[in-house]
Amino acid sequence: MIIVGEKINTSLKGVTEAVRNRDAAFIQQRAREQAEKGAHYIDVNCGTLVSEEVEALAWLVETVQEAVDLPCCIDSPDPLAIASGLKVHRGKPLINSITAEEGRYQGIIPLVKEYKAGIIALLIDDAHGMPHDAATRIQIGCGLVKRLMEDGVAVEDIYIDPLIQPIGTSTDMGVVAIETIQGIKKEYPGIHFMCGLSNVSFGLPKRGLLNRTFLALCMMAGLDGAILDPGNREMMKMIVATEALLDRDEYCMGYIQAFRSGLLDD
Repeated sequence: MIIVGEKINTSLKGVTEAVRNRDAAFIQQRAREQAEKGAHYIDVNCGTLVSEEVEALAWLVETVQEAVDLPCCIDSPDPLAIASGLKVHRGKPLINSITAEEGRYQGIIPLVKEYKAGIIALLIDDAHGMPHDAATRIQIGCGLVKRLMEDGVAVEDIYIDPLIQPIGTSTDMGVVAIETIQGIKKEYPGIHFMCGLSNVSFGLPKRGLLNRTFLALCMMAGLDGAILDPGNREMMKMIVATEALLDRDEYCMGYIQAFRSGLLDD
């Protein structure tokens, strides 16, 4: 399971002030904590600081990589901000995100190609926006994968985001996401999937229970990546157990190691 640590985002309490004040110690501590808990990428997002995002995102990438030997997931709606982060990034980055919307696609694909980055692709296009049904999402996703591959992006560098929406407002949204993963996986077995989870439980009680259960179901469908808090022990315990049960953990060594480290303790 590919874990993208979500805790360096200016939408979260304390991060906005740390970025504005260039508080490297705060940011680096968050990066180290996530790396120690099992993150494979550190998400860097300062999209709420619109007027200073270009400079701030580059600073975040440099600051994080001074503290941890991990790549970043460079997360922004602005190609100029993404470019600023990519210019200072060490190693192979992950970009969040591209869509099938023509303007968005043309703004991001040159960066993906220039920096040989992994790319998270959202199932949104000009004709449908964010479609409600799985069939349209699968159609958009397969079209995006085909186009990205034609543009020279390796299939293993593509991470499809199936779009997670609240079941509290439309109870079929969990099933739609699962069916979307299954449908695209059938056409492109080598593709990765990457999503955030918390939207699925928005507005409902005991959100952690719903998020964990939903992630296990998505993993069964083929999901192999998630943007989450690696410090969430219950979530990480569930991931370790699910990987063992889905035959993604040779000889259950990951599960055994997690037990020996104390991760599985109550």
